[in-house]
Amino acid sequence: MIPTYIVTGGAGFIGSSFVRGAVLGGRARVVTLDKLTYAGNVQNLRAVEGDPNHVFVHGDICDKGLLQRLLAEHRPTAIVHFAAESHVDRSIDGPRDFIETNLVGTFELLEAARHFRSSLVADTAARFRFLHVSTDEVFGSLGEAGAFSEISRYAPNSPYAATKAGSDHLVRAYHHTYGLPVVTTNCSNNFGPFQFPEKLIPLMVLNALEGKPLPVYGDGQNVRDWLFVEDHCEAIHAAIDRGVPGETYLIGGHNERKNIDLVHTLCALLDELAPPRDSRALERAGRKLGSYRELVTFVTDRPGHDRRYAIDASKVRRELGWAPRHTFEEGMKRTIEWYLGNRAWCDAITSGTYRRERLGLSSPARAGAGAT
Repeated sequence: MIPTYIVTGGAGFIGSSFVRGAVLGGRARVVTLDKLTYAGNVQNLRAVEGDPNHVFVHGDICDKGLLQRLLAEHRPTAIVHFAAESHVDRSIDGPRDFIETNLVGTFELLEAARHFRSSLVADTAARFRFLHVSTDEVFGSLGEAGAFSEISRYAPNSPYAATKAGSDHLVRAYHHTYGLPVVTTNCSNNFGPFQFPEKLIPLMVLNALEGKPLPVYGDGQNVRDWLFVEDHCEAIHAAIDRGVPGETYLIGGHNERKNIDLVHTLCALLDELAPPRDSRALERAGRKLGSYRELVTFVTDRPGHDRRYAIDASKVRRELGWAPRHTFEEGMKRTIEWYLGNRAWCDAITSGTYRRERLGLSSPARAGAGAT
């Protein structure tokens, strides 16, 4: 019998990739719980729609009663906790939602898991896991050298990072205080299909195709470590299956890129896959471009913008036997091809309140859109 997972935030970008892989790969029966805020989309789960090993529940992790009912009904062997408000710029504009979801929601989920596990018989309780998905942003900013590891000091610099740091500490405390078998993962920047276009890569792809500016914060020299989303999900499976309760595992792609270099790489791939000379949008706008690089525009930097992130993923490689299967170039090409082939999905999710405007400014001005 395959295990049952309750996956919070399973209609979001990373969560839906995990759900699709778990269900379609026959690895688990999944109960997806998602509030369906702007970044949660049931269309991300169309591949598992109607699958007998998938159940979707529209609900909030802050709903104590709902959590108790789901745990009692489905008797999961693991809770996989993706649900979070996750965009730094939005946390600057409005931190309250981040406090509610990332801190209060994680607390309610931990409480529900603690009480549920206490009702299990000994061998079943021993197999239960609470897998908490977090971010490298909790560690703050690196200098020119070095990398984050499992012993790095927490130093969050944005409201988003602070709430994720707080949730990490709550999870750790529930292990040490109550014996809840938790495993925490902190990942680097993910990319891939189905990512909401407020994030750097899909934002640049869609803006380029429409002949709009490609806004790069500051001098473009900020560095991020990029991880293809399917590789990240494989690491999470490894952490559920083989992770030691109470341990933390950092997951990174060993793909450090300056933001400006990433944008240039993206433009070169777009020049190849969707040449600007063939663009009807550019033709209608009366624009002639030799390369999408001509659209790159430097904009005012984000407040408190961390300069560099990098992850030392040697522990997860050594102890869990995980390594990314995709090179950065392979992942980028697959990602861009997906956005080119799924414009209807992109149009549908950007037809509401978010229209790729700039977020995270300390003033009311809205000039362009943001980059990581």
